[in-house]
Amino acid sequence: MKKLILNGLAVVMAIGAYATPTGVENQPPKNGKVELQDTPTIVGVASGNDDFSTLVAAVKAADLVETLSSDGPFTVFAPTNSAFGALPDGTVETLLKPENKQKLTSILTYHVVSGKVMAADVVKAIKDNNGKYMVDTVQGNKLTFSLDGQNVVLTDAKGGTATVAMADVDASNGVIHAIDSVVMP
Repeated sequence: MKKLILNGLAVVMAIGAYATPTGVENQPPKNGKVELQDTPTIVGVASGNDDFSTLVAAVKAADLVETLSSDGPFTVFAPTNSAFGALPDGTVETLLKPENKQKLTSILTYHVVSGKVMAADVVKAIKDNNGKYMVDTVQGNKLTFSLDGQNVVLTDAKGGTATVAMADVDASNGVIHAIDSVVMP
């Protein structure tokens, strides 16, 4: 629990660092007005948090940086480094090889849903659908959402599960929900 709280603080601090309007005085005025920096994209937010370094490396290896930096909006269920670390030995290293780019892309896009879906929306959808809510991922397969107490649980196509460890991390092009396991299509 302590680690989860510390990770949460790290995400908030990373967001705060990106959202702080530093260097505004050096920006040229647009239409006579000085504009503050925008909130970073999903990739920017993830890059600003050390607990997502494996995810960021995978996004880069799959050439998804530009896509996940585009307008979106996207909802990303982002596995933490410890989630990737729980995979069998050698899995991450194998997936990061250029010859496995297609498989890596499939796994990563399975963690992405079109639109900005906040935690309250997910919980409401679960409750409105008799305790389970299925959603199409960008990859094409479905994820099933349910509740375990107050925790949102994702169940993948193979029956594996992940729990949302932190919800509603805002980005300029969507939202990130940190999860404790990697889901597989």
